[in-house]
Amino acid sequence: MIKAGIIGATGYAGSQLMRLLSNHPNVEIKTITARSYIGKAYPEVYENFREITPLVCEEENVEKMAEECDVIFMALPHGLASKLVSESVLSKCKVIDFGADFRLKDLDIYNKWYGVEHFGAEFIDEAVYGLCELNREKIKKARLIANPGCYTTCSILALSPLVKFGLIEEDSIIVDAKSGVSGAGRGVELTNLFCEVNENMKAYKIAAHRHTPEIEEQISYFGKSNIIINFTPHLTPMNRGILATSYAKLVKGVTEDDVRKAYMSFYENEYFVRLTKAGTFPETKWVKGSNFTDIGFKIDERTGRIIVISALDNLIKGAAGQAVQNMNILFGIDEKTGLTTVPDFPV
Repeated sequence: MIKAGIIGATGYAGSQLMRLLSNHPNVEIKTITARSYIGKAYPEVYENFREITPLVCEEENVEKMAEECDVIFMALPHGLASKLVSESVLSKCKVIDFGADFRLKDLDIYNKWYGVEHFGAEFIDEAVYGLCELNREKIKKARLIANPGCYTTCSILALSPLVKFGLIEEDSIIVDAKSGVSGAGRGVELTNLFCEVNENMKAYKIAAHRHTPEIEEQISYFGKSNIIINFTPHLTPMNRGILATSYAKLVKGVTEDDVRKAYMSFYENEYFVRLTKAGTFPETKWVKGSNFTDIGFKIDERTGRIIVISALDNLIKGAAGQAVQNMNILFGIDEKTGLTTVPDFPV
């Protein structure tokens, strides 16, 4: 059995990780921590876990957890994991970080976009970006996994085949993405209150969202240059889900058949990426509660542009499910273990 510890178990992503690991046949959840709920039984925080887990939220002690666990999940906001990851910890167990601290390889870019001090610069080069469909072989050998963000996973999976096969103009990419409110976390903020969100839709952090450089860095690995994109996120009045609509100018002469062959080739062996048939496009309701990413596209012959639609559950493939997928790869078990739940509809 894989012994797992969770730091930050009571956030939305942490609760989804608890749910997935509680049903995982190869995992024992050994320790959970939550700074706001020390000493509270987990079902006192989440009633849906009543009579399912006896675990109590403990005070954070990462060195003790490293002694007891094979893997530690850090479901924390950016800026915190870099204080906790050390050589001592990594010498004893694997670490999967949900935050942004180890996603970007350029510390100057991290500082510019996140505006906090980074305390683990010596591990940035070692950390593996945990988008399983792109970095599986590197993940297998890693000690430290940077679990990707939700907007980024949805966008990178949609765009990577187009960039890799040279089907689009690299300077023409626009990503217009929508997220459910759970993407903002469980903290209480005025902008996330029901009356502020319900019956409303808004763009936010325009030309300034922190996931922008993450998307650019990852798709640039497939390109001919350092790619720069326009990325605009929107908040929608739903609990969970990401829908990203990406636009790009096609290289002259590229056909719909070329594009479909590129996607089929790139994802032919990827269980968790589902390509829709022509004329059918992804919707958040068809991926909710699952680890799937759905991708569909349409070519606008009039403008010479391709429009790619991608959808995932921000709390599963965009967070906890992807972390479990990474864990499965790290420990050499079937990648799908604990993640084969059919998307939940209606819900």
